[in-house]
Amino acid sequence: MSDLLDRQLLFVTGKGGVGKTTLATAIALYCAERGRKTLLCEVDAKGDVASQLEAEPTRFDASLVLPNLWAMSMDTEASLREYLKLQLKVPMVGRIGPLAKAFDFVATAAPGVREILTVGKLCYEVRERHYDLVVVDAAATGHVIGQLSAPQTINELVRVGLIRSQTAWMLDMLSDPTVTGLAVVTTPEEMPVNETMELADRLHEQTTVNLCAVVVNRVLPELFVSSEEAVFDRLSKPAARASLSRAAGGDPTTVFDAARLAVTMRRTRAGHLERLRAGIDPSVPMLFIPELFTRIQGLRTVRQVAQHVGEELGT
Repeated sequence: MSDLLDRQLLFVTGKGGVGKTTLATAIALYCAERGRKTLLCEVDAKGDVASQLEAEPTRFDASLVLPNLWAMSMDTEASLREYLKLQLKVPMVGRIGPLAKAFDFVATAAPGVREILTVGKLCYEVRERHYDLVVVDAAATGHVIGQLSAPQTINELVRVGLIRSQTAWMLDMLSDPTVTGLAVVTTPEEMPVNETMELADRLHEQTTVNLCAVVVNRVLPELFVSSEEAVFDRLSKPAARASLSRAAGGDPTTVFDAARLAVTMRRTRAGHLERLRAGIDPSVPMLFIPELFTRIQGLRTVRQVAQHVGEELGT
């Protein structure tokens, strides 16, 4: 899997709450620390990326937050302003006023218009080779298809002209699996696994983007091997518990109950992972990130996740 991050444009998505932003940030940090000039873009502009990196709030203009790592947040109005300036040579000062209102009207009526400004900005950064890698903290699984299929949608609506030619090269870039990929973050639970398998099918049917990885976050450790579990079962019997209670000076019931719960959760989640592996194309690599058992989110946690990403990639 060492070539997984050799692409130039990597979208990261996942169901809300599975750690999508953390994984996107960790992947970007991992690549930056290995010498690749990396841009991390937060599409929904909630400020979570800045929090993860313990940096100042990000804006549309990318800022250097760590060595080799730049961060930005998407702003469709700013993207439109930049597009008009670069492509149509229209000078823009301040807000674009009436044009922005007209754009909002068109974007509401025509599918893909707003999304094309997001995807277009990211593709432009890749085409101009401003960075070695662009990592996108993309929309959640329920909305990412609309973003990724935007150039294709516009191509179907507009047959000729400047807009058609602009979306054509974007579509070529998104369709090239050596350039662009989508990584889906999930957890070994029923709903996230279901959404991941559904997304994989929709991605294949409705877009030309390559599913390059499934990242399973918060994987619980296996507490016991078979021989240890047999010992655990013997110690769980009343006579053994009484002896342990006398030796330890307290009732060990809570410890045994917690251990049994952890084993049950691990095995239940293992069943979801088996179902996920069976429901995804076997050629798609799966990365497993362990549960970190931490309540504090920040750069230290991101570095830990980045380390596990590297271990999974074998680098």
